[in-house]
Amino acid sequence: MNRTVKAVAVDRAFECVRREHFLPQDQRAWAIADVPLDIGWGQTNSQPSTVADMLDLLAPECGDSVLDVGAGSGWTAALLAVIVGPEGRIIGVERHAELIARARGAVEDSFAEAGLGPGTDAQSPAPVEFVQARPGVLGAPERGPFDRILVSAGTDHLPDNLVDQLAVGGVMVIPVGEEMLRVERRGEDIGSAEVTRHGRYRFVPLVVE
Repeated sequence: MNRTVKAVAVDRAFECVRREHFLPQDQRAWAIADVPLDIGWGQTNSQPSTVADMLDLLAPECGDSVLDVGAGSGWTAALLAVIVGPEGRIIGVERHAELIARARGAVEDSFAEAGLGPGTDAQSPAPVEFVQARPGVLGAPERGPFDRILVSAGTDHLPDNLVDQLAVGGVMVIPVGEEMLRVERRGEDIGSAEVTRHGRYRFVPLVVE
Protein backbone atom coordinates (compact mmCIF):
# COMPACT_ATOMS: atom_id res chain seq x y z
CA MET A 1 0.00 0.00 0.00
CA ASN A 2 1.33 3.43 -0.91
CA ARG A 3 1.80 5.76 2.04
CA THR A 4 0.90 9.44 1.70
CA VAL A 5 3.57 12.08 2.22
CA LYS A 6 2.09 12.93 5.63
CA ALA A 7 1.99 9.27 6.64
CA VAL A 8 5.61 8.83 5.60
CA ALA A 9 6.43 11.73 7.95
CA VAL A 10 4.75 9.77 10.74
CA ASP A 11 6.86 6.72 9.88
CA ARG A 12 10.04 8.82 10.02
CA ALA A 13 9.08 10.19 13.43
CA PHE A 14 8.70 6.65 14.79
CA GLU A 15 12.14 5.79 13.44
CA CYS A 16 13.69 8.86 15.08
CA VAL A 17 11.98 8.80 18.48
CA ARG A 18 12.48 5.56 20.41
CA ARG A 19 9.64 4.61 22.71
CA GLU A 20 11.90 3.17 25.41
CA HIS A 21 13.11 6.64 26.44
CA PHE A 22 9.55 7.44 27.54
CA LEU A 23 9.00 4.38 29.71
CA PRO A 24 9.91 3.65 33.33
CA GLN A 25 12.96 1.42 33.63
CA ASP A 26 10.91 -1.64 34.53
CA GLN A 27 8.79 -1.30 31.37
CA ARG A 28 11.54 -0.79 28.80
CA ALA A 29 11.96 -4.47 27.98
CA TRP A 30 8.50 -4.30 26.37
CA ALA A 31 9.13 -1.10 24.39
CA ILE A 32 8.76 -2.82 21.01
CA ALA A 33 5.58 -4.68 22.01
CA ASP A 34 2.36 -3.37 20.48
CA VAL A 35 0.63 -2.97 23.83
CA PRO A 36 -0.08 -0.05 26.19
CA LEU A 37 2.43 0.16 29.04
CA ASP A 38 2.05 1.54 32.55
CA ILE A 39 3.92 4.79 33.27
CA GLY A 40 2.57 5.38 36.78
CA TRP A 41 -0.11 7.63 38.29
CA GLY A 42 -2.82 5.61 36.57
CA GLN A 43 -1.54 6.59 33.11
CA THR A 44 -0.29 4.54 30.17
CA ASN A 45 1.97 4.93 27.19
CA SER A 46 -0.38 3.99 24.33
CA GLN A 47 0.40 1.06 22.07
CA PRO A 48 2.39 2.07 18.98
CA SER A 49 -0.25 1.00 16.44
CA THR A 50 -2.86 3.20 18.16
CA VAL A 51 -0.50 6.18 18.22
CA ALA A 52 0.30 5.67 14.54
CA ASP A 53 -3.43 5.49 13.69
CA MET A 54 -4.09 8.72 15.56
CA LEU A 55 -1.19 10.57 13.94
CA ASP A 56 -2.27 9.39 10.49
CA LEU A 57 -5.76 10.78 11.16
CA LEU A 58 -4.37 14.00 12.60
CA ALA A 59 -2.10 14.50 9.55
CA PRO A 60 0.03 17.28 11.09
CA GLU A 61 1.97 19.44 8.66
CA CYS A 62 5.28 21.29 8.80
CA GLY A 63 4.92 24.46 10.83
CA ASP A 64 1.73 23.42 12.64
CA SER A 65 0.91 24.50 16.16
CA VAL A 66 -0.19 21.37 18.03
CA LEU A 67 -1.86 20.81 21.40
CA ASP A 68 -1.23 17.38 22.97
CA VAL A 69 -3.85 16.79 25.69
CA GLY A 70 -2.96 14.05 28.15
CA ALA A 71 0.71 14.21 27.17
CA GLY A 72 1.66 11.55 29.73
CA SER A 73 5.14 10.21 29.00
CA GLY A 74 5.84 12.85 26.35
CA TRP A 75 6.23 10.31 23.54
CA THR A 76 3.45 11.66 21.33
CA ALA A 77 4.68 15.22 21.86
CA ALA A 78 8.16 14.19 20.70
CA LEU A 79 6.75 12.40 17.65
CA LEU A 80 4.70 15.47 16.77
CA ALA A 81 7.73 17.73 17.17
CA VAL A 82 9.67 15.72 14.59
CA ILE A 83 6.74 15.79 12.16
CA VAL A 84 6.00 19.53 12.28
CA GLY A 85 9.65 20.63 12.33
CA PRO A 86 11.37 23.76 13.62
CA GLU A 87 8.69 26.20 12.45
CA GLY A 88 6.01 24.41 14.48
CA ARG A 89 5.32 24.29 18.20
CA ILE A 90 4.07 21.59 20.55
CA ILE A 91 2.22 22.25 23.81
CA GLY A 92 1.76 19.15 25.96
CA VAL A 93 -0.80 19.36 28.77
CA GLU A 94 -0.58 16.83 31.61
CA ARG A 95 -2.17 16.64 35.08
CA HIS A 96 0.75 15.05 36.92
CA ALA A 97 3.82 17.17 37.65
CA GLU A 98 5.96 14.05 38.10
CA LEU A 99 5.15 12.87 34.56
CA ILE A 100 5.89 16.32 33.17
CA ALA A 101 9.36 16.29 34.73
CA ARG A 102 10.08 12.85 33.29
CA ALA A 103 8.67 13.79 29.88
CA ARG A 104 10.95 16.82 29.57
CA GLY A 105 14.02 14.71 30.20
CA ALA A 106 12.83 11.94 27.89
CA VAL A 107 12.29 14.35 25.00
CA GLU A 108 15.78 15.79 25.41
CA ASP A 109 17.38 12.35 25.64
CA SER A 110 15.52 10.94 22.64
CA PHE A 111 16.34 13.91 20.42
CA ALA A 112 20.00 13.80 21.46
CA GLU A 113 20.24 10.09 20.69
CA ALA A 114 18.61 10.60 17.28
CA GLY A 115 20.98 13.45 16.43
CA LEU A 116 18.14 15.93 16.07
CA GLY A 117 18.55 19.60 16.77
CA PRO A 118 20.83 22.58 16.16
CA GLY A 119 24.28 21.79 14.83
CA THR A 120 23.20 18.57 13.11
CA ASP A 121 22.46 17.71 9.51
CA ALA A 122 18.92 16.63 10.42
CA GLN A 123 15.99 19.01 10.51
CA SER A 124 15.42 20.27 14.03
CA PRO A 125 12.21 19.23 15.78
CA ALA A 126 9.70 21.80 16.97
CA PRO A 127 10.13 23.21 20.46
CA VAL A 128 8.17 21.15 22.98
CA GLU A 129 6.63 22.77 26.05
CA PHE A 130 4.91 20.80 28.79
CA VAL A 131 2.45 22.55 31.08
CA GLN A 132 0.45 21.27 34.03
CA ALA A 133 -3.31 21.15 33.57
CA ARG A 134 -5.19 23.72 35.62
CA PRO A 135 -8.26 22.85 37.70
CA GLY A 136 -11.43 23.18 35.66
CA VAL A 137 -9.56 24.00 32.42
CA LEU A 138 -9.37 21.61 29.49
CA GLY A 139 -6.49 22.11 27.08
CA ALA A 140 -4.68 25.46 26.85
CA PRO A 141 -7.25 28.00 25.62
CA GLU A 142 -4.96 30.96 26.23
CA ARG A 143 -2.34 29.48 23.87
CA GLY A 144 -4.65 28.74 20.95
CA PRO A 145 -5.85 28.55 18.35
CA PHE A 146 -4.13 25.31 17.31
CA ASP A 147 -3.82 23.76 13.88
CA ARG A 148 -4.01 20.30 15.40
CA ILE A 149 -5.19 18.87 18.73
CA LEU A 150 -4.40 15.31 19.80
CA VAL A 151 -6.28 13.93 22.81
CA SER A 152 -4.83 10.77 24.33
CA ALA A 153 -7.58 10.11 26.87
CA GLY A 154 -11.16 9.01 26.45
CA THR A 155 -14.31 11.01 27.11
CA ASP A 156 -18.04 10.34 26.85
CA HIS A 157 -18.79 13.45 24.76
CA LEU A 158 -17.04 15.78 22.33
CA PRO A 159 -15.83 18.77 24.41
CA ASP A 160 -16.93 22.05 22.80
CA ASN A 161 -14.18 23.95 24.62
CA LEU A 162 -11.53 21.86 22.83
CA VAL A 163 -13.22 22.35 19.46
CA ASP A 164 -13.15 26.07 20.22
CA GLN A 165 -9.35 25.90 20.59
CA LEU A 166 -9.00 24.70 16.99
CA ALA A 167 -8.14 27.16 14.25
CA VAL A 168 -10.58 27.26 11.34
CA GLY A 169 -9.49 24.36 9.14
CA GLY A 170 -7.82 22.70 12.12
CA VAL A 171 -8.19 19.03 13.03
CA MET A 172 -8.64 17.24 16.35
CA VAL A 173 -8.38 13.50 16.95
CA ILE A 174 -10.07 12.33 20.14
CA PRO A 175 -11.53 9.07 21.50
CA VAL A 176 -15.20 9.59 22.46
CA GLY A 177 -17.26 6.73 23.83
CA GLU A 178 -14.41 4.35 22.88
CA GLU A 179 -14.72 5.48 19.26
CA MET A 180 -11.97 7.49 17.54
CA LEU A 181 -13.26 10.76 16.11
CA ARG A 182 -11.61 13.08 13.61
CA VAL A 183 -13.02 16.59 14.04
CA GLU A 184 -12.34 19.28 11.44
CA ARG A 185 -13.42 22.83 12.23
CA ARG A 186 -15.00 24.31 9.11
CA GLY A 187 -15.87 27.83 10.26
CA GLU A 188 -15.93 30.28 13.17
CA ASP A 189 -19.02 28.58 14.61
CA ILE A 190 -17.91 25.47 16.49
CA GLY A 191 -21.12 23.83 15.34
CA SER A 192 -19.64 23.83 11.84
CA ALA A 193 -17.18 21.08 12.79
CA GLU A 194 -17.25 17.99 10.59
CA VAL A 195 -16.94 14.73 12.55
CA THR A 196 -15.96 11.35 11.12
CA ARG A 197 -15.58 8.04 12.99
CA HIS A 198 -12.61 5.70 12.71
CA GLY A 199 -12.97 2.55 14.78
CA ARG A 200 -13.03 1.59 18.44
CA TYR A 201 -10.21 2.12 20.94
CA ARG A 202 -9.84 2.10 24.72
CA PHE A 203 -8.07 4.84 26.69
CA VAL A 204 -7.71 6.02 30.25
CA PRO A 205 -10.41 8.62 31.02
CA LEU A 206 -9.98 12.33 30.32
CA VAL A 207 -10.13 14.08 33.68
CA VAL A 208 -10.86 17.75 34.36
CA GLU A 209 -10.54 18.43 38.09
